[in-house]
Amino acid sequence: MAGPAPFVDMGKKAKDLLTKDYNFDQKFTLSMLSSTGMGLTATGLKKDQIFFGDINTLYKSGNTTVDVKVDTYSNVSTKVTVNDVWPCSKAALRFRIPDHKSGKLDVQYLHPHAAIDSSIGLNPTPLLELSATIGSKEISLGGEVGFDTASASCTNYTAGIALNEPDFSVALFLTDKGQALKASYIHSVNPSTTVAAEMTHRFSTYKNSFSIGSSHAVDPFTVVKTRFSDNGKVATLCQREWRPKSLITFSAEYDSKAVNASPKMGLTLALKP
Repeated sequence: MAGPAPFVDMGKKAKDLLTKDYNFDQKFTLSMLSSTGMGLTATGLKKDQIFFGDINTLYKSGNTTVDVKVDTYSNVSTKVTVNDVWPCSKAALRFRIPDHKSGKLDVQYLHPHAAIDSSIGLNPTPLLELSATIGSKEISLGGEVGFDTASASCTNYTAGIALNEPDFSVALFLTDKGQALKASYIHSVNPSTTVAAEMTHRFSTYKNSFSIGSSHAVDPFTVVKTRFSDNGKVATLCQREWRPKSLITFSAEYDSKAVNASPKMGLTLALKP
């Protein structure tokens, strides 16, 4: 459906270029998908000297998707998604075991000129969240609000506007209850090179922060990304598709303000047989 993107996706392209796939630990992922709609993903992450892992199973049948994840601490996370509950909508129920207060119901409605997302916690004092965008695929205006019924107060409210063209996208947000202004921009310089930037200005402290980055396709199977932030951190990654849908990614980050610290390096291997 060619309509406005959900509010959570406004500015997502720029954010993904600046953050996605950067990993400064050792990570391994194995994904398998059968023709019957059953999928299995095993993930392992070594951070410092601690190992984390989880096994995720995904089952699709008709309009229903069931996603179950079990981690190394025996926590079980479950998400049940039903598409087309009514036309142009979907609903998702999620919960974690043994946390009996973690239940949440999400409902999304997409229209050629609007996108609405709502979420409510399934407990006696739930957190309510609502976001909406109106407009078109090219230009949209939206906002989101969170309300805590326990304290009868707004936890956050944000407003934003986005403009999308074939070769660039720009988004402007008023965030943190009106305390900060955030802008993001992404531009496709040519078919192989893309640049992006994010900047935040806080009204209370007059402080500015920013990140700029680029992505360049060296060849059809290799991508190199770079990122520089106002805090002095410089990062880069090289991602190679060494076989269909299987990726190996090397990331590195150097903090120019921590002269005695060693650069961070990470390796990610994602296999899809």
